[in-house]
Amino acid sequence: MDLSSGIKSLLAQIASWAVVAGLALVVFLNYDTLKSATQATLGNSVADVAVLTPAQPRDVPSARSDGTVELKAGRNGHFQARADINGRGLPVMVDTGASIVVLTYEDAQAAGVYVKASDFTQPVSTANGTSRVAPVTLDRVSIGDITVHDVRAAVAGPGLLKQTLLGMSFLNKLQRVDMRDGMMVLKD
Repeated sequence: MDLSSGIKSLLAQIASWAVVAGLALVVFLNYDTLKSATQATLGNSVADVAVLTPAQPRDVPSARSDGTVELKAGRNGHFQARADINGRGLPVMVDTGASIVVLTYEDAQAAGVYVKASDFTQPVSTANGTSRVAPVTLDRVSIGDITVHDVRAAVAGPGLLKQTLLGMSFLNKLQRVDMRDGMMVLKD
């Protein structure tokens, strides 16, 4: 091996390690975002699901007299609550990373939103790849004393989503959404 091919080989190895280090840095800097996206797609772990039992106080938003609702983050850092969707109380994860409200297939049925196979027309990108959802409009979504009407939403296919996501199509209709110190504050 001559000197120039040895140098080229060394430079190629350095470049390979730089790419690996760069990817590791991107994952490290975006860990929370990647974790949230993965959990939203795959569903919560068994430990996280325990947060959703109705007897636990973090399901119940704290309402104030000024039309403000406060949610406390769970152990996993997510904001879990019970929302009233079309008159039916359902466990949800308030998700600022979801562009719209996305109901599990089962929660949609519980809320009186029935879709058929031919309704799954809207392609969506998830951490697991591309899927299709059924676009719908919800008559009413409430959390605490806050109620929003005509909310753009989608229904995930059976078994594709573990928990309903209360996304930005609901949150954008509010006056205020703040997060700090493990609390989320919503104001109608």
